[in-house]
Parts: sequence; structure tokens; C-alpha cells
Amino acid sequence: MKENLLIYAASDTDADLFHATRFLAVDPVVFLQVGRKKILILSDLEIGRGRAQARVDEVLSLSEFDRRIGKGVPVDRLIGRVLRERGVRRVTVPHNFPLELADRLRAQRIGVTPRPAPFFPGRVRKTAEEVRWIEAAQRAVEEATGKAIDLLRRARVRGNKVVHGGEVVTSESLKRVINVALMERNCVGKDTIVAPADQGCDPHHQGSGPIRPDRTLIIDVFPRSGDTRYFADMTRTVVKGKASPAVKKMYAAVKEAQEAVFGSLRAGADGRALHREVQEVFRGLGYRTGPRGKKMEGFFHGTGHGVGLDIHEAPSIGLKGTRMEAGAVVTVEPGLYYWGIGAVRLEDMVLVTRTGCRNLTRFPKELEV
Repeated sequence: MKENLLIYAASDTDADLFHATRFLAVDPVVFLQVGRKKILILSDLEIGRGRAQARVDEVLSLSEFDRRIGKGVPVDRLIGRVLRERGVRRVTVPHNFPLELADRLRAQRIGVTPRPAPFFPGRVRKTAEEVRWIEAAQRAVEEATGKAIDLLRRARVRGNKVVHGGEVVTSESLKRVINVALMERNCVGKDTIVAPADQGCDPHHQGSGPIRPDRTLIIDVFPRSGDTRYFADMTRTVVKGKASPAVKKMYAAVKEAQEAVFGSLRAGADGRALHREVQEVFRGLGYRTGPRGKKMEGFFHGTGHGVGLDIHEAPSIGLKGTRMEAGAVVTVEPGLYYWGIGAVRLEDMVLVTRTGCRNLTRFPKELEV
């Protein structure tokens, strides 16, 4: 028996709703799937655009329901009315469905059952069109990252500073270069990471202050396309000047771990086993993971995650990893982090296939610039 589905959210922030309808709304709207029929309920503000753009079977008018059951009717009564008219007494909702709304529907004797993410399991398996959209976003990432690295390459070392055009190069100035380049490709970079030296040892530190010569610099760029709303993701680690022997060894180790995953990644592979493979590579090369004072060092994050309409989505390559499916797009991003020495992370996006994986990332890996 096919489930009846209900989402109440803004598709601007809810990827499941956008996936189901391909309709962008900044305010919450009601989406129902009764059997195979997809239904949206929209206000007068949105109904014309919805009927023209939404990939659904029917768009209902909120104003019409106002005339039938009272103006400004609460959304729970509206949903209850629509469900009863269609003979629906039970719905499946996303895990993040509003609790108060669920309680009010249950008070109307409508069964509400949450489903763990992913709400639409088919989102994991990207279509050929979706892969092209993700690749297009990745080309924008590569172009933007390339502009930042080219600026570093042209810059000059002056004592303990890196200078370009008479100005000290900073994390902030490099992020501006990256984010402007992304905007020129109609991509929006949010929380772009340009993390110098020990800041890079905190993997989600966005970075701030001057870029120091001969120290590691992590550049992690993960924008959303304004054209398609699909994300891309890439990380490179560079050193302006000369990398220390310890950093060169770390860089080689991270590349080796990444290549090991590329060799094992295919449909049916266990995300936990892939993560353990990275851990074994690092252990075999003598890299310890564990606390150092109040901080962690070594390799202490997941190996990868799915990418699509969300920057982090199924499947997962990590301690709670999941089974890989053909058509999934995932990152492979091992890293090593040692305070006082440096941070190295390399991240490519790949498409999982039945027999292996195809790297969607073309940008070179070069440590010293």
C-alpha cells in the first residue's frame, strides 16, 4: 500500500519539498502526495507561478478554502479538510515536521508517522541531469579556487607576510576573491573556508587574519548554484612558499588515503568500511588520532558525505556510514591535523557507479604555490 505523504515547509530551505515539486517558495506551503498524485496548496501570491512552474498534478487555491471553511483558517484544519475530502486518515511526514502541527492533526484523528531521513530515498540516486548540474557547480568551485590560488602564486613573501598589490593577503581577502568569482557564475558561497596554519586544525574554522608563508592553508569551497540549487564541494591545501618535511609527508599520506577510497568505492560498498580503510592507512603510516589537551588531532572527522540539494545528505562515509548506491554523488575528504605543524585536507566529489566511481573534480592537487 502506497503511503500518503505530507510536508509543510518552505522549499527555499527544505530540499525534500523542492525535490518533490521543483517549486521555490520562501514561506511554508502545504504539499500532499495522495497515492501517486502530488498536490500543492498555495496562496494568491504564489498560485499563478505555482501552476506554471511546479511539477505537481494539482495546485489548490488557499483562497478557495478560505471561502469554503472560513477566512484565515489554521493550517491544521485546512490540511485536515483536504485529507478527509480525499479519504486519507494517515500521513507520513519528514523527521523534522513541526511537532505542534502534528499534535493538532492527531487531535483531528489523523495518524501522523515520521519517517527518518532521507524522506525521499530516491534523492540519493542522481539522474544524469542532476549529475550535470552538480558538475557545473563544481566547475564554478574550481574556477573560484583557482583565482585565489593564482593570487597566492603571484604574491610575494615579505618577512612573515604574504603581499599582493601592496596589500597583505588575508583569509578575508581570499574569501572575497572566491565568493565574487562564484557570484559571477551565479553560485552562492556561504561559510567558505580559507583557514591558515593552526586555524585549519579545526576543520570547520572559516579562517581569519593574514596568510603566513611556509604554513598550510586549507581552502574549502561548497556553494549552491543559483541556477539549479545543487551544491558542489572541493577542498585543497596549499602552502605559499616552502612546506616543511612534516607537512609534505602529511600531504602524501592524505593523498594515499584518498586514493585508497577511490579504489574501493563502488555500489554496495559499506561507508563504515571505507572510513576504516582511511583510518588504517593513517595508522599504518604512523599518524595518531586522539586528544591533545582540550583539542583533537590526527584524523577525527568523517571521510565523506553525499552532495545534492543539500551540502550534507545521504549517503555517509564515516563511523555511521551507510551503504553506497549507484548514482550517489559523494565527497572523499580525508585529512590530518596537528597543532603547531599544520593541517592537510583534500576533497574531491565522485559519482558512485556499479563498478567503481567517477571523479567529478578536475582541479589539480599541488601543495606548494
